Amino acid sequence: MNPLWQRLRDQAHQLTERNPVLRDYATSHLLAYSTFEDALAANLARQLQTQASTVGLENWGLSSTDTPPAVAEAAAADITRLRIVNPACPDHLTAFLTFRGIQAVQAYRIAHALWTEGDVQSAVLVQNWAANTWSIDIHPAARLGKALFVDHGIGLVIGETAVVEDEVSLWHGVTLGSTLSEAGDRHPKIRRGALICAGATVLGNIEVGAHAIVAANSVVLKPVAAGTVVAGTPAKVVGNAPTSLATFTTKSQG
Repeated sequence: MNPLWQRLRDQAHQLTERNPVLRDYATSHLLAYSTFEDALAANLARQLQTQASTVGLENWGLSSTDTPPAVAEAAAADITRLRIVNPACPDHLTAFLTFRGIQAVQAYRIAHALWTEGDVQSAVLVQNWAANTWSIDIHPAARLGKALFVDHGIGLVIGETAVVEDEVSLWHGVTLGSTLSEAGDRHPKIRRGALICAGATVLGNIEVGAHAIVAANSVVLKPVAAGTVVAGTPAKVVGNAPTSLATFTTKSQG
């Protein structure tokens, strides 16, 4: 955690040197805080406050970051991965301050912690506030890993019993939903490193295997084997996933 926090502070200072008019902004959003956890909670609270009205969200968020799963640890992994794989992200500070996928997923993590503690009503309130703020709707009972890449994110919907493992990439307009013909465990399981492209819909208690790719606007109704590419409506196998993607590998990881 400490190396990322130091890098964020260094980049904030660099921002104020380049553009002094942003000094107050950089201070109030990052430099005024002594830890990454404090800055993360304060920024989430600031974003959600309009929806939450008079609720004291900053203190609420600070307490939730200390409950399993470790919200701050997962957030750091998300920021680090975004910086590595997204050529549109110039640095870690930009990821932290501006990317809605980062922000909405951390709000989900707080809601998930509340849900796990048995505070279901509060968890669903946070879910609703986050959906209205970022147009990303993740059920607090869903189980999401870390080092996620949620690109753009607008219109992303993840259902109650969905599982999304580490290093999964999800584009805007993705739905991990139910067929309505199953009860109980009824949502998809997206395995490590899979990539679900824009507008894709994956329905039912099915598995998308590790490092598989679901092409844009596909409708997936059957399991997808690891390392394959599926496309179409309904989705069918069209090839094997490449070992690397140019978008993810052409940018400096510094």
